[in-house]
Amino acid sequence: MQALVVAAHGSHLNPDASDPTHAHADTVREAGAFDEVREAFWKEEPHFREVIRTLESEEVFVVPLFISEGYFTEQVIPRELRLEGWDPEKWDSDGTDASQVTLEAGDVGKTVHYCGPVGTHDAMTDVIVGRAESVTGDPDVGDGFGLAVVGHGTERNENSAKAIEYHADRIRERERFDEVKALFMDEEPEVDNVTDFFESEDIVVVPLFVADGYHTQEDIPEDMGLTEDYRLGWDVPSEVDGHRIWYAGAVGTEGLMADVLLERAADAGADLGDAVERVRAMTAGSDGAATDEPEPEAGD
Repeated sequence: MQALVVAAHGSHLNPDASDPTHAHADTVREAGAFDEVREAFWKEEPHFREVIRTLESEEVFVVPLFISEGYFTEQVIPRELRLEGWDPEKWDSDGTDASQVTLEAGDVGKTVHYCGPVGTHDAMTDVIVGRAESVTGDPDVGDGFGLAVVGHGTERNENSAKAIEYHADRIRERERFDEVKALFMDEEPEVDNVTDFFESEDIVVVPLFVADGYHTQEDIPEDMGLTEDYRLGWDVPSEVDGHRIWYAGAVGTEGLMADVLLERAADAGADLGDAVERVRAMTAGSDGAATDEPEPEAGD
């Protein structure tokens, strides 16, 4: 038997914060690749510390539903799962290429394949592009468009910016969009000045966040000038400084995120059969519900 644990932040303040996690776990569950699928949270139940005990499977794949390598993925989750012998150096990563480490959760006698976060997996590049397709309604969007991949950015964790720049570079190499930029909330170049960085009349803005919430539904729309008050909403596209801004909202609500979870588990050795193909078919053209993301998750 093999199990999948989707490890996410959750929130004590907003009951909708975990909606994307549950939605993607449900998709994986429906695909039937694992005998057991569990969601686990830092700020909700079931908690990281207890989730392994709820499983019958002897082999467990843990995939963090976080954007970057950092405090939660390198310290909190391994500590709470009580992974024996864990050390971030075992990932042998420069901040964007963590894959997996196989360890023991000794107190429950289970083998745990601890994976890197979804946000740095190569498959996330396709999810970002898929998000641009969703917001424009154009499966071929790119020609004549600029694309801004937006992250939190923080001096506390240099890997936060690395994840954003990594995917922006990969999309740029495809030469699909006329321009591709990595922008940030809390460091330069800032998303507030998005129109300063593009010549393209049409700009798609995709925040690399797990879920919609305070940053993606309040800060960024107001900072970009889409609206003076987020409570009044905004048009998609919105006219700003002679450009049309197609604001996509958090990438983590895109249905294709379930595919990234499976890709992470497959890289760690999970036997998935044809589940990846089934998930892709299930999520084609879909996007998830907009929900709230807790602020601490943005930098991890």
